Amino acid sequence: MESKAFKVLIRIALAGLVAYFFLSRSAELRTNVSERDSVAYWSAGQLLLHHQNPYDAGQVLELERHQGYKQNKPLVLRTPPWSLFLVLPVGLVNAFWAWLLWIAVSLGALLLAMRLCWKMYGVGVPQNLFWLVGYTFAPVPACLVAGQMGILLLLGLVLFLLWEPDRPFLAGAALILPFAKPHLLSLFWFAFLFWLVTRKKRAVASGFATAFVAATAACLPFDASVFRHYREMLYHASIGNEFIPAFSGVVRLIFFHRLFWVQFIPMAIGVLWCVWFCFVHRPDWNWREHAPALMVVSVLTTPYSWLTDEVVLLPAILQATVYVYSARREMKLKARFAVTIFACLNGLLLLILSSKIPFSTGIYFWSSLVWFLWYVYGRSHSRAQLSTAQSRQPSAAS
Repeated sequence: MESKAFKVLIRIALAGLVAYFFLSRSAELRTNVSERDSVAYWSAGQLLLHHQNPYDAGQVLELERHQGYKQNKPLVLRTPPWSLFLVLPVGLVNAFWAWLLWIAVSLGALLLAMRLCWKMYGVGVPQNLFWLVGYTFAPVPACLVAGQMGILLLLGLVLFLLWEPDRPFLAGAALILPFAKPHLLSLFWFAFLFWLVTRKKRAVASGFATAFVAATAACLPFDASVFRHYREMLYHASIGNEFIPAFSGVVRLIFFHRLFWVQFIPMAIGVLWCVWFCFVHRPDWNWREHAPALMVVSVLTTPYSWLTDEVVLLPAILQATVYVYSARREMKLKARFAVTIFACLNGLLLLILSSKIPFSTGIYFWSSLVWFLWYVYGRSHSRAQLSTAQSRQPSAAS
């Protein structure tokens, strides 16, 4: 009882500190609200609620100018129409309260996602270590600072992994959240479609289809031409001429600056790997076990992503951490060195983030490669443990 009371007091104290922080710095926060990506969600929500085009760059810039935005290029929402149901509520309030609401929802989604990840992956590892790795994973604070939607995408993925075995309809419906950025997890969607067809998962497919129709129907009454407006925005945005600070974008910038299609070569290679991966693991397919690998390779090879998007890899990072911790007794100096390198690189990203260096500079491009290598390293320990366990089992002949 005393332990529970102490935890309640700690939570109340933390809530008080957060409230004090926001109240004491409210003037500064109101001034900087136009620098967060959430202002693009607020602008889209405002335009939708007034039955206007949420992708209109001119109208978006005018709204953002009134909030103190000083750049010439507006922050226009680039997610597809079926994601607009996420931004409609923030259009009901002013930009500052929209940011506060977005941060509150994101924090709630993060806490829930972490608890569910602990439930699925937290066997055999201290809870404090699990929380430490999760909450200090560099894309997590990056997503919160930028006011991005990555944590909501993460929650959708975690809910799918949690519900898929027992609640297939809800599992499929939860995927409408990560489908807000389908390009980010292209290999995951490829494997998901293959799984739906080969395993005839009608309940999961029905859940996803229902959520997709409902999400689309939520925005059509406000803008009946929203899909046409979205296509026009993509055409005028000329994304092919932009520098995208993803790993593939930096490779293209260095070696093939004028060839936009080069940016898709890593994803094409990833698709070939995905076909092999699905074929090899088809007999024993398990989404909780195999989805993190698809996520990591998807983010590494995607043609368009930012550090904030990489928060969806949290389950993979936590799973790899559990694998490494479970093999700690067999870890030699080389293994301890690898853990130290991962911690230092993650810390370096946090340090760069705290220095307020813009994401658009490309300085964070190597982050997805770090997560990929960490996951591969963790998986290698998992396979080693499995081989050891199998070798210790008595043979049938004995």
